[in-house]
Amino acid sequence: MIDWKSLPRPIVALAPMADMSDLPFCLVCKDEGTPLMFREMVSSEAIVRLNPKTLKMASFDERERPIVQQIFGSNPDVMAEAARIIYERFKPDAIDINMGCPVYNLVSNFNGAALIKDPQLAAEIVRKVKAAVPIPVSVKTRTGWKQDTDCLEFVKVIADAGADLISMHGRTKEQGYSGTSNWARVGEARRQVPHIPFLVNGDITSPELAKEAMEISGADGVLIGRGGLGNPWFFKQVETYLRTGVINHAPTNQQILDAMRKHARLQTDHFGERGLVKLRKHLPWYVKRTPELKHLKEKLVKISTLEDLETALS
Repeated sequence: MIDWKSLPRPIVALAPMADMSDLPFCLVCKDEGTPLMFREMVSSEAIVRLNPKTLKMASFDERERPIVQQIFGSNPDVMAEAARIIYERFKPDAIDINMGCPVYNLVSNFNGAALIKDPQLAAEIVRKVKAAVPIPVSVKTRTGWKQDTDCLEFVKVIADAGADLISMHGRTKEQGYSGTSNWARVGEARRQVPHIPFLVNGDITSPELAKEAMEISGADGVLIGRGGLGNPWFFKQVETYLRTGVINHAPTNQQILDAMRKHARLQTDHFGERGLVKLRKHLPWYVKRTPELKHLKEKLVKISTLEDLETALS
């Protein structure tokens, strides 16, 4: 179980990203020193129906600990039951509630960021999930729906409902992933609930930007999403820089190739060889930041077997 208040600062964690923050990628990140990981969201409705695919998404390897499982939904009772099932079956170290995803398929059913529009419903979800599990319950949200000041009252309601930690992406739902992350607004929200541990999220793509985000927001740590894709070394780099001011060396080309091979093996172990098609989303990120490897991208997005990967990398 995670004790958010006593966890060493700064907190550095992998963000829950749909189709990305799964078991294989989390294991690759853990091997490179990532301190903490939030798993990709799972549907509360699918969990209570005991959907096999969704239950597999919520399973994890003991090597991933400490691990936080994110859930989404809009029915407080269903959310509570899903959290209970996940805890009883898998024993994650904490539960996170998605109140920030801007994707149409979620918000059209009043999931994700739509909950910002109904603070009382959001609070009821937090209360019922808290009552259902003996582990901490956190909330990931955004600065607002349309207005980036929505968060200033929203965080108070969530904190009063018992949230143990709040993570905030510095964009509104309307912005999606366009524009820039408003760390200053995250800081204003953070100051509304100074007694609650707080993580800042959005546009953290270098150790220096992580430090700037921390300084501007006054957060207790950073939640890193796209900055860590194809870059499992990044989390340790950020943690080291925030604590010592030293930037670790970037990975060598050989380390990058080895990480891709490891990721592919873990992918097939967990999903079978069909999982390599799913891996196509990850692989281009490994070469994106390295000019001499960028030419591999065209081959990497076509792999279907481990042999295909070896051919591409050779």
